[in-house]
Amino acid sequence: MKEFRLRLLISSQEMLTYYTGDARYLVATASDGTRVQMPARFLRPHVTSQGVVGEFLLRCDDRNRFVSLERVRG
Repeated sequence: MKEFRLRLLISSQEMLTYYTGDARYLVATASDGTRVQMPARFLRPHVTSQGVVGEFLLRCDDRNRFVSLERVRG
């Protein structure tokens, strides 16, 4: 299983583009410099009134398929 640490700071205004479907994918850079792309719908459980803020752990299987996204800080 692969793990990527992501620091996300996405404002509530910016999250609207994901909710309305204008943007379907999020591209972020992990702490090790790896660029990852994932469907924005995986962020929905982590949206607050401030948007999506904090450090997250993205887990993928060996075929790079989504397993989980959990907030570890923030």
